[in-house]
Amino acid sequence: MKEIRKNAKEKMQGYCRVCPVCDGKACAGEVPGMGGLGTGASFRANIESLAKIRFNMRLIHDAGEPDTSVDILGKHLEIPVLAAPIGGVSFNMGGKVSEEDYILSVLEGCAEKGTLGCVGDGVPPFIHEAGYAAIRSLAGRGIPFVKPWEDKELYEKMEKAEKSGAEIMGMDIDAAGLITLKLMGRPVGPKSPEKLREIIRRTSMKFILKGVMTPEDAAMAADAGADAIVVSNHGGRVLDHCPGAAEVLPAIARAVKGQIAILADGGIRSGADVLKMLALGADAVMIGRPFSVAALGGLKEGVVRYLEQIRSELISAMILTGCRSADMADMSLLHRG
Repeated sequence: MKEIRKNAKEKMQGYCRVCPVCDGKACAGEVPGMGGLGTGASFRANIESLAKIRFNMRLIHDAGEPDTSVDILGKHLEIPVLAAPIGGVSFNMGGKVSEEDYILSVLEGCAEKGTLGCVGDGVPPFIHEAGYAAIRSLAGRGIPFVKPWEDKELYEKMEKAEKSGAEIMGMDIDAAGLITLKLMGRPVGPKSPEKLREIIRRTSMKFILKGVMTPEDAAMAADAGADAIVVSNHGGRVLDHCPGAAEVLPAIARAVKGQIAILADGGIRSGADVLKMLALGADAVMIGRPFSVAALGGLKEGVVRYLEQIRSELISAMILTGCRSADMADMSLLHRG
């Protein structure tokens, strides 16, 4: 991973510093790029909220070979980690790797390690076209995400997503405030509960709503028929001064756990962070920027190595907290002093 990160730092120069700790401090306001919007407070909140959480270390137990696998949205995953939907290699990451090679590396690496990668959406069209093509080449093994466009563009992209062979799709409704898209004549916006219900009814795929940060929105997503939510502030890239995902996750889990699958995204940098999110109520997590670094630095092999590192760290954290399986993680693993 050291070599992969070194290579990524050279390729992403001017767009991402590939800091020893990816915490949003050095890249505040660097959007486009890999930074957080404005002061970077929302990006940093993701990191800081997870860092405050402590484990109960327990070693008198028989959970010496923990099971990291989970079943979610009809899929069996060997590790409860999905690659978040990130696109725009040319304007966010420096363009030293093509969009097609980047996306295929993420999806193939995830598939090799028994999990799923997601593909993003945006302007220009080659972002989503590269994603859908990669999913088709892997017989549907990937999750396409679309932005909350107005009807014509939204429904056209949903139809393309179905034709890719994917069985799950998502909408990153947390992109609703991207003014840059409106300036390009491609407006995005929030969706009413009624509109969300209409959108979900138009597809036979399982539907994930990404960008849920309150129990109220979580309940409305479940009521509208979504199969899963992603607790996410869009990596701190759309609204400054948001709480971190780990801050709001417990209340959301209390509101909808068991009614809808819960994923969490934001500030997850290690296997221990994965376990913290599971203990707080997530069924699985999404990771964004570290996958981008892995793919830019080592293509598919970089993604594979990164997932191996995360799984190794997760197993270690599970052993040291007495967690027998990923789907059994709960608040008892966390210190409340």
